[in-house]
Amino acid sequence: MLFSSDFLYGVFPDATKQQEFTIAEVNTDSRKEAPDSLFVPIRGERFDAHGFIEQAVSQGAVASLWDRSLPIPEVASSIVLFLVDDTLEALQKLAKAHREAIDPIVVGITGSNGKTTTKDIVTSVLKEKYEVLATKGNLNNHIGLPLTVLSMQSSCEVLVLEMGMSNFGEIELLSHIAQPDYAIITNIGESHIEFLGSREGIAKAKSEITAGLAEDGVLIIDGDEPLLAFHHDNETTITCGFEEHNKQQLKIEQTLDAATAFTVNGENYTFSLLGAHNVRNAGYAIVLGKELGVSQQLIQHALHTPSMTGMRMEQLTGKNGSKIINDAYNASPTSMKAAIGTVQGLPFAKRILVLGDIYEIGAESKRYHRDIAEAITTDTTHVFTVGEDADEITDALKDTPITAIHFRDKDSLAVAVLPLLEQDTIVLLKASRGMKLESILDTIAVMEEN
Repeated sequence: MLFSSDFLYGVFPDATKQQEFTIAEVNTDSRKEAPDSLFVPIRGERFDAHGFIEQAVSQGAVASLWDRSLPIPEVASSIVLFLVDDTLEALQKLAKAHREAIDPIVVGITGSNGKTTTKDIVTSVLKEKYEVLATKGNLNNHIGLPLTVLSMQSSCEVLVLEMGMSNFGEIELLSHIAQPDYAIITNIGESHIEFLGSREGIAKAKSEITAGLAEDGVLIIDGDEPLLAFHHDNETTITCGFEEHNKQQLKIEQTLDAATAFTVNGENYTFSLLGAHNVRNAGYAIVLGKELGVSQQLIQHALHTPSMTGMRMEQLTGKNGSKIINDAYNASPTSMKAAIGTVQGLPFAKRILVLGDIYEIGAESKRYHRDIAEAITTDTTHVFTVGEDADEITDALKDTPITAIHFRDKDSLAVAVLPLLEQDTIVLLKASRGMKLESILDTIAVMEEN
């Protein structure tokens, strides 16, 4: 049980009738089987879910929020309708009330890149000591975050919430709903720069996470990022990064084939993900874990076997004994350069970069793509690109010894990669989500049989 009818009547006193019931799930999808659920009909650009109330009831809804400006449907005779001015705002109000009723420790995570990876590492670390609920999938917006909060059982001790946005004001709203005790800003990149205008604008938007931060709440930030320097004077801000001025200083000691050895203020850790950017993400989790009393031994155990979302520096076996780094879930200029730098530092004779378009970087897209070439050194042997703007990368490399080829489609690219795969070969896949670059894995990877 999530909550009782008494709780709902307390939040929304205007209802079509008084009736005792319990809610097991809050649901916005009328097609989903959801016994004992509260249905929340959301108005979208193309549809209004109020029209699907009968379907929701047939799937198990025992109550529903309802826009008071609409006629009461016939199905109301069998369920309770809670009348509200706006069902989306009511969903957010209910989430805030549920968060306050359960009162877990709340961790909010935002940033241009690394939100999901950091969320996964934080969750793995905190699960060593606590009962933890974390954002699933991409439920990190004004609808998804409230739904995550509203899936929280009374046994939850720590709630880890990823917060995404594409414009100003969105993180502020999420922060006020979540009321985090701890907030993490992973980094400032270029994602959504077409809406926010500049990296300065992005830093301002990400910093909105402090709007709902508890009065004595702790903010953990990328201390190497100058655009976040205005947070440094706050006594409860913990800076984490590679530069010496950070309160928590990171230092990479050794990069192995499948792991990274590093220190945090001199304490040794080994992490099963590659790349300096992932060491930074792990650093945030270590800092938070220590703040919440997780021992170094338990933190290290979590870092050895973290539960990670797929396609984030995911290590796969390629054909002919080659290795593939599937980092194709999403991309920004910053994250693409970081992934490239990681692969170029690994001990392989042949390094192949398979790169696709980066989306949502605005009118300067071609320049941003061309700038990617600056991160590519002669440690890389092949660069294969696909997409509308990714050819800027290969074009910028035409006068170098690197084999750089742009392809019209992913299938022909995959066919070109296949004969190059040998035991001393590593391949990086990196592009924005819309490219679905992982589709070439059917050709170049050893696929596990189910």
